[in-house]
Amino acid sequence: MSVIPGAWRRTAAGAGLLAPDGSVAPTIFAEMSAAAARTGAINLGQGFPDEDGPAQVLDAAREAISRGVNQYPPGRGNPDLLEAISEHQRRFYDLEVDPAREVIVTAGATEALTATLLALIDGPDDEVVVFEPYYDSYAAAVALAGARLRTVPLRAPDFQPDLELLTATVSDSTRIILINDPHNPTGAVFDREVLAEVVRLAELHDAIIVTDEVYEHLAFRGPHTPIATLPGAAERTLTISSAGKTFSATGWKIGWVHGPAELITAVLTVKQYLTYVNGSPFQPAIALGLRLGDDFFTGAAAALAHKHEILGAGLRAAGFTVFPPQGGYFTVADASALGGADAAEFCRALPERAGVVAIPLTAFVSETHRDDYAGLVRFAACKRVEILEEAAKRLGSSF
Repeated sequence: MSVIPGAWRRTAAGAGLLAPDGSVAPTIFAEMSAAAARTGAINLGQGFPDEDGPAQVLDAAREAISRGVNQYPPGRGNPDLLEAISEHQRRFYDLEVDPAREVIVTAGATEALTATLLALIDGPDDEVVVFEPYYDSYAAAVALAGARLRTVPLRAPDFQPDLELLTATVSDSTRIILINDPHNPTGAVFDREVLAEVVRLAELHDAIIVTDEVYEHLAFRGPHTPIATLPGAAERTLTISSAGKTFSATGWKIGWVHGPAELITAVLTVKQYLTYVNGSPFQPAIALGLRLGDDFFTGAAAALAHKHEILGAGLRAAGFTVFPPQGGYFTVADASALGGADAAEFCRALPERAGVVAIPLTAFVSETHRDDYAGLVRFAACKRVEILEEAAKRLGSSF
């Protein structure tokens, strides 16, 4: 058949990967990682660490495998991990979460997000409001669920939203307001005023708040505030997080979502027909990780902040305009002064020119707003210090 029908087409189109001739392009992450492998460039594009997390967490996974924790866990997740997630939310945020009814373990935050959207979107008239730029899977998952994506642009240098524009964007058609905080790709941590306005608008328009908080322990300019802690928010909020970023174990794909029991039941109804369960021996290991002392969590944030300082200094020395992040893995910089007014072309040339790979911010925006981010580039700071120092050296000698 010449045209293969199905939801895959709108998913690819939502992600910006469907060409006019019907062909599907690879993601920018696949393209740039392939360029790194081909050229030997330092890969500061894709956001994964190049060193392992805490040894006791890794040892706990090995121990679980050796004692036979290798079959299906319960559908909601390993009971000890469910309890550890509940303890974690109480310990850090004073949030009470019923481990038996209000939390499920997922195949990373991406599955939690996709299952949530598929469960709660009811048709093409539903809208999902996100801040733009946005993590690329958001647009794909919204399109797969058959809803409309509405965006509120974040502008340099602080990447905080215009609250009047946010108010104008959220309407009675808004089914979900999706917030990523700390934010990928910009590194913004949203002001309490922003979070309060999201809650007010959700109440006004009877929308559900979905929060992606995978960088919750990697906010280093101020504390992370889960939106579910704000007055009136908990009863309409689904909070998503994962172990991958906190414990440098992105390949384990252990995530979770918690919220009101009736919403969690809706998400579980869909999730159980996606992966069903996953990562059995990794779940008790992450339970141990969530119970580590405060020094681990504060140390992880401090170490990442130091890496951002090294990367930012190198970028500034090379001639980039740098927008220092408040949290997360990534530093955004403007390459316009270096001939990078078209960030996509700049990034495609960078591996050969400087031996470094980065990602254009236009990979995280809708076609309508591409020109607003045309010169901006995202660099990953979640690498070893010596790798960041070498990348800075290469960039400095190339511009």
